[in-house]
Amino acid sequence: MNSEAIFYIIIGIIIIDFIFDKILDTLNARHFDDPVPKELDDVYNSEEYEKSQRYKKERYKFGLVISTFSVLLTLAFIIFGGFAFVDEIARNITDNAILTALIFFGIIMFGSDILMLPFSWYSTFVIEEKYGFNKTTKKTFFLDKIKGWLMTAIVGGGILALIVWFYQVAGDNFWWYAWILVAIFAVFMNMFYAKLIVPLFNKQTPLPEGSLRTKIEEYAQSVGFTLDKIFVIDGSKRSTKANAYFSGFGSEKRITLYDTLVNDLEDEEIVAVLAHEVGHYKKNHIIVNMAASILTTGFTLWLLSLFVGSPQLSAALGVETASFHIGLVAFGILYSPISELTGFIMNYLSRKFEYQADDFARNTYNGNFLVSSLKKLSKNSLSNLTPHKLYVKVHYSHPTLLQRYRNLRGIV
Repeated sequence: MNSEAIFYIIIGIIIIDFIFDKILDTLNARHFDDPVPKELDDVYNSEEYEKSQRYKKERYKFGLVISTFSVLLTLAFIIFGGFAFVDEIARNITDNAILTALIFFGIIMFGSDILMLPFSWYSTFVIEEKYGFNKTTKKTFFLDKIKGWLMTAIVGGGILALIVWFYQVAGDNFWWYAWILVAIFAVFMNMFYAKLIVPLFNKQTPLPEGSLRTKIEEYAQSVGFTLDKIFVIDGSKRSTKANAYFSGFGSEKRITLYDTLVNDLEDEEIVAVLAHEVGHYKKNHIIVNMAASILTTGFTLWLLSLFVGSPQLSAALGVETASFHIGLVAFGILYSPISELTGFIMNYLSRKFEYQADDFARNTYNGNFLVSSLKKLSKNSLSNLTPHKLYVKVHYSHPTLLQRYRNLRGIV
């Protein structure tokens, strides 16, 4: 296949992907005004429901503006030789392949983030502020950006440099070494993310002694789950939205509660949420998800090894000299339909796991408390109670509130 054909395929994939996403978004938006199911009619009062409707519709319109700008920018960048221009800048600075790749992606990613900065600002300080969610200060906003750039440069740049080096040393067999590197990194991050990365952005403190900690420890003991690392994170410094998550395994496993969650829910509801998280661990969902992710990464890297050195891929983006970093960009776009498919499958698997974790919480603690916690969390985040079924299947990693309610109540 010649470079011109690949060029048009790349353009076609970007446009089709955009159209498909906008169709899904529109279908979902048309269901915003559907009647709330009777099982959920106690989530909002009339004033709160109207607020949630305004929030959803404003988010939908803003998302449309962002995605349209992004796709037009991407198309213009490809059509008018943007990748070739940046590649030339990088090559004029150095002829070292590793440094060229780092400079190339550094310019692309930093430039893209700067262009999207006004949208991020508007989202945080206008929309989220209007609906009472935002707690981020301007100082925190910019510090988060700077820290994110540094993390990307150090961690992302380090991994990219090693992968390019593997390609130089091993040629088409580089994918084996890259796969091992990514797998080790994934396991390491799962083990130590909360200990090493989270403190750069948030303060974590051990859950103090008291009734909540006692109830959590009593529950953990009742299901044979060793849990001595329970932390509260200051999520309220950025948003009023609540969350909780489980991370690590073995001696490094820990539960992290957002302070907003602790403030919004009753003790029994928090224990029910944690029972759900313990269910994920007991059902080996963390291991399965990691294994699936590592296998998917291996397949992707193998496929990349078959095409990344092709001169036609580089030429399709306007660069006559074949190079790993240009081939990687072209491959990333061509691979996106497969990525959408694997994402669809992973979301399906994730929703199944959520049901299983809910069942575990219901059977080992109390399904009523989990139902009430889910309703409160949905209310406090102004969640959509009537999403379109196809939108859920494509984008949702969790079942809808109605689906979880019916499952917890044993309603088929």
